[in-house]
Amino acid sequence: MTETANPRPARGWRGLVPGGETLTLCGVLFALIVLFSAITDRFLTGATFSSIAFQLPELGLLTLAMMIPLLSGGLNLAVTFSANMSGLVLAWTLTWFGGSDAGTGALLLGIVLALLSGAAIGWLLGAIVAYTGAHPILASLAMMIFLRGLGEYLTRGGSVSGFPPELVQLGQGTVLGVPVPLLILAVCVALWALILTRTRLGFSIYMLGSNPQATRYSGVDIRHVLTMVYVLSGLMCAIAGIVMASRFNSVRVGHGEAYLLITVLACFLGRVDPFGGFGRIGPVVLALVILQVIGSGLNLLGTNQHLATALWGGILVLVMASRHLWARFGPAARR
Repeated sequence: MTETANPRPARGWRGLVPGGETLTLCGVLFALIVLFSAITDRFLTGATFSSIAFQLPELGLLTLAMMIPLLSGGLNLAVTFSANMSGLVLAWTLTWFGGSDAGTGALLLGIVLALLSGAAIGWLLGAIVAYTGAHPILASLAMMIFLRGLGEYLTRGGSVSGFPPELVQLGQGTVLGVPVPLLILAVCVALWALILTRTRLGFSIYMLGSNPQATRYSGVDIRHVLTMVYVLSGLMCAIAGIVMASRFNSVRVGHGEAYLLITVLACFLGRVDPFGGFGRIGPVVLALVILQVIGSGLNLLGTNQHLATALWGGILVLVMASRHLWARFGPAARR
């Protein structure tokens, strides 16, 4: 962990106010829209933007789950499997009460149990990191392997499907033309902004990521903060799992496994410091939109999925290299 120049979050709602990095990302987004529009006339269509609006929330919620551990100087490699395990808890609850014939009460119970399971997974991971001193990469990797193995064992590698229409509506419905999953993502983004900019916990997360020793000497209970970081991450994973279950109308342990790399990429592209202590919600949301536009544009061009995966990795390497060069030769380095 290294100390950053400004570990403190912006007060109020300034975490959403455009800064230099936000304007740069807006320029990149505009350039991508122009590029794909010039290449194919199918890009600037209602169907394309509707597809983006329905696909973005899954990646967005998992990215929010990854963002808070990164801000604290940690990492959560188990985000996708935590989401799927919470989705399985929801699916098993609905199956117990009749599957597609389950009522609203069973659905609400399943959602509550899914959220509790996500929080429990996050609490266990956070307790391991906070109280044993295990490195977050190793601890979350172990949790990822555990959840994957447990899920595969319980489902025999298959999927659980057959949900009531109310749950399917949650993932595929619209309100005044706006997809319900997008509304859920917007509420979660606002909640994350509120926690990070208006609460003592949010301030402590930035402090911890910036300088853990100074945070400890200032009287902050680091163990409590670390545990809450992963509890919040687990809760957001559970919300992502519920949305994915409702959109696919099924749950499988491997759903969204490829999202892990992209969640890290979205955070780095959104200027979240990989060592912790700095990052804002606004640029991360813009980075998500950029990555989703790239993914949708490549799909319209018929690009092979393996090439697209290679592109994500290449973008991640490019982001890290550009950050290093900016830190070494940028205006701050010349002062």
